[in-house]
Amino acid sequence: MLNTIQRRGLMMVLSSPSGAGKTTISRRLLETDSEINLSVSVTTRPPRANEVNGRDYHFIDTTEFNLLVNREQLLEHAKVFGNYYGTPRLPVEQTLTSGRDVLFDIDWQGTQQLAEKTREDLVSVFILPPSWRELERRLYSRAMDDPSEINRRMAKAADEMSHWAEYDYVIINRELEQSVNAVKEILHSERLKRRRQIGLSEFINGVKQGH
Repeated sequence: MLNTIQRRGLMMVLSSPSGAGKTTISRRLLETDSEINLSVSVTTRPPRANEVNGRDYHFIDTTEFNLLVNREQLLEHAKVFGNYYGTPRLPVEQTLTSGRDVLFDIDWQGTQQLAEKTREDLVSVFILPPSWRELERRLYSRAMDDPSEINRRMAKAADEMSHWAEYDYVIINRELEQSVNAVKEILHSERLKRRRQIGLSEFINGVKQGH
């Protein structure tokens, strides 16, 4: 395409306590933006009824997970609610090099590891619920977990929310459409950063030559 500027992709992380809305926002973003791919994590937890292997997660056993860790083939990994999660390195690096972006639905532990390894590529967004009562209501209304699991997630939420200051951006998810639009605006702005437009020099030279 004429005057297209080559750019390096970015890694956008959305984190939140369970039920605050990061997964819903992620899905909306993926539906409306053709330049961003979802990073499909590996996990040792069993799939839920509506999940598909390779689309939602790569479901593997603990032995295979440990091999990936030992071979340094994961960009980040963490243990959450008794199960292991991690991000395969190679697909992410290939996507960024191609000029496309990668969306991550991971927690603060994984975000810290990404920041240590690839800070220049990282854009981190923390999603907060509008209130504690609303967070609890959302967890019950989605009917995905039994009451004991919901209680465990609520107990963990306070610790998760304490990490908000480690993120580049913070959004209070009062209304879904507003939150989705806020994430889109962040993504648009971050794509325009000079360091990511790696084809600028070539473009400017072409302009000066009358192209």
